[in-house]
Amino acid sequence: MRASLQPILRNMLRLGSGETVARLCGIATTLFLAHRYGVIVVGVYALAQSMLGYSYLIIDFGLRHVGARLVAQYPQAAQEIVDQVQKRRLTMAAILLPFLLIYAASAKLPVELKVFLFAFAVTGCLYSVSLEWLAWGKEQLHLIGLARSLAPAGILICILIGRNSQRILWWIVLGSAIGNGLQGTIFWVWWRKRKPAQAERVDLSAIRESLAWRRTSILGLATLCNLAFNTIDMLMLGVMSNPQQVGLYSAAYRVVNQVLFTYYLLTQVLYPQLARQDLQQRRGMLKPRILFSLFGVGVAITAALSVSRRPLLTILFGHQFLPAALLLLLLAWAIPMDFLTSYLSNAYIAWGMEKKILLCTIVAAGSNIVLNLIWMPTYGAAAAAVNTLICYLIFLVSLTLAGRFAKELTSKAEPVPELIA
Repeated sequence: MRASLQPILRNMLRLGSGETVARLCGIATTLFLAHRYGVIVVGVYALAQSMLGYSYLIIDFGLRHVGARLVAQYPQAAQEIVDQVQKRRLTMAAILLPFLLIYAASAKLPVELKVFLFAFAVTGCLYSVSLEWLAWGKEQLHLIGLARSLAPAGILICILIGRNSQRILWWIVLGSAIGNGLQGTIFWVWWRKRKPAQAERVDLSAIRESLAWRRTSILGLATLCNLAFNTIDMLMLGVMSNPQQVGLYSAAYRVVNQVLFTYYLLTQVLYPQLARQDLQQRRGMLKPRILFSLFGVGVAITAALSVSRRPLLTILFGHQFLPAALLLLLLAWAIPMDFLTSYLSNAYIAWGMEKKILLCTIVAAGSNIVLNLIWMPTYGAAAAAVNTLICYLIFLVSLTLAGRFAKELTSKAEPVPELIA
């Protein structure tokens, strides 16, 4: 058991080294903006980052997971996979631009802040040239960690340089552009040194079938719905509430997100290995002792966070963010459920269960949107937090039901006894 855990822990450290730098830079940026500029600027910055997250997923639209899975399964055909994936990603980036403009124009913000939202989101389109997905499939996790730290580090450096400027938000745009540009450059330099001088002759039919639009679009919609399930609250607050509510909600959400940081390292490290598993190994990954252990660890973290929420918010963000204490208490209880949903989602995608993931995320995201439309105009960020908990429960139930009768997990379409009932 110890021998099997060592490679996982080693890869987590490789990925985590750069991710930790990225997280620290992101935290430092948020704290600097919170203490120097207040709730509204933090809210606008959080809204811009949410747009960036959607930009990344739309550019990928399933290609990141499918591409990494194909590279892990067919390493000899990596060049053909790169050519097909990158062409699609660049096309998606071009399609994305007008939608970014529409959302920025719709936000309840002054014109200057709307322009900032659009400009910051546009810098995320540089992600379309990145080969992070390829490095992920080849388990070059130290390189991924390093590259991911560039954009947060660039933003932090730029706001420190321009800290006395009246236009601090434009220094953020500059930092994001520099960081995302450097990230793409590093991955291409790495690939040019690693790719074979002459491609091996392989049967590309399976690869072309996996990269067909009808296949990748399923996973693309699933990951987009999953992101909507997790972050649509922020975007909806941006058009249905005010920057004050967005700022308070983003403070609570950031604390919870930092807690989940280490856990997401685990799910990312496991993905290439899960993609290579056979039926028996897949069933073993869904045993109750694994699932209940994940849930128990999440509950322990939630309890500690709930007790310390007020001093934590005061120390990190300042007294003006204390109204976010209730939001943090509510969102903290999403942690144990996220431990389960993230684990199951990651495994299902690795095992080729895109259609089932799509159905589950549509149900969860749709529930979240409907509940937010009903309650958010009246209760603002508090409604967003309560709706998040309700929808996590819906998502977890959906994933469990999807796995019980999945053909990818059964030999004769019988229910999988290892899944939680």
